Amino acid sequence: VGLHNWEFWRPKSLLDTARFTLSFKSWHRKKHQDSRALWKHEAVQKYLETLSKEYQQVSHLLNADSINDFEQRTLRRRCADLSPIAAAFQEIKEAEREVQELEAMCRELDSRDEKQLLELALEEKETLDKQINMLCRKLFQLLVPKEKYDRSHVVLEVTAGRTTGGDICQQFTKEMFEMYQNYADYKHWTFDIVNYTPAEIGGLHHAAAHISGDDVYRHLKYEGGTHRVQRIPETGLSSRMQRIHTGTMSVIVLPQPEEVDVKVDPKDLRIDTFRAKGAGGQHVNKTDSAVRIVHLPTGLAVECQQERSQQMNKEIALRTLRAKLYQQIIEKQLSQEQSARKLQLGTRAQSERIRTYNFTQDRVTDHRISYDARNIREILSGKEALDKLINRLLEFAEIEAITEYLENLQALEGGGC
Repeated sequence: VGLHNWEFWRPKSLLDTARFTLSFKSWHRKKHQDSRALWKHEAVQKYLETLSKEYQQVSHLLNADSINDFEQRTLRRRCADLSPIAAAFQEIKEAEREVQELEAMCRELDSRDEKQLLELALEEKETLDKQINMLCRKLFQLLVPKEKYDRSHVVLEVTAGRTTGGDICQQFTKEMFEMYQNYADYKHWTFDIVNYTPAEIGGLHHAAAHISGDDVYRHLKYEGGTHRVQRIPETGLSSRMQRIHTGTMSVIVLPQPEEVDVKVDPKDLRIDTFRAKGAGGQHVNKTDSAVRIVHLPTGLAVECQQERSQQMNKEIALRTLRAKLYQQIIEKQLSQEQSARKLQLGTRAQSERIRTYNFTQDRVTDHRISYDARNIREILSGKEALDKLINRLLEFAEIEAITEYLENLQALEGGGC
């Protein structure tokens, strides 16, 4: 690293990924690799050893009298970056040493008299294994750079797909919207409905909500896409024939930072008012409180009909429009920054079928990570089961980011071959 030479040493971000095409010949990833498996890889160990040594060198240099104020500030920032990583690295190493000692002891405890002691040792080993898994996840979360919009609030939209006898899509769309509403409650977020267009038979055509709270976009960013449902409808001819129908609905998740600085010229807007269609009290059929705003240059249209006041609906619709225009800017940046590897989780293409909810088999399958979860009703309740699935996606994305970095590092060390 050349820490002694200040003219050449420039601290880098922990994962400053190179931008070039790779052949991936030197790295063979497992389909279902987890944090613990990645931790054991030689390249990961080598990289973490390097960071640990750098932390020791930086800490030593901070105590030197010869450095000036600028160098000291630079070193302190780097030390703050490396300190939690070095600590987690050493914790895992220590826990692994304890596991090895327990395993050695277990091999010697084979007589009946020592059965109770063996059970205690195995129980302690299981506890340590769980601790190591947790520390590995924590370590990789520290290594992966935080996305710019992870802490943002979001606008979440759901729209029913089209299929023969579209009742199944509309009912599924309603269930999905309620799932996210319950998930927001589970995570202690605020869920404000800004648009709700029900279907005549009790389902849902379209709805949108503004969700605010801690790290909302980080948890929901991989929910965007096409969700497929396979089920036997509860009513109608197909239910009597026990015929399985397939339908879809789409989810769009737009990050919305607290200050969305998007200039909107009033001349570019067409504002229409109409009577609200959904539930909301007796006023709905008497006043034109609902608002639709069309952004003429882009053709983007947003609606809001939840408030009694036309002015409040207009303000909410404008905020949603700015979020959509802002999303176009984000998508452009993401496409420019997109990695050379074709990471399914990173595409954010709304047309992709990301998940299937098969009611007849009581199974939810996330196609991006080949993950199956049983008990659809638990997933749709929007609580622990959904949170577990979302966290599995986040862990997979973190591992992919670390893997990409190490692939790039290996390519650089090998001269780009």
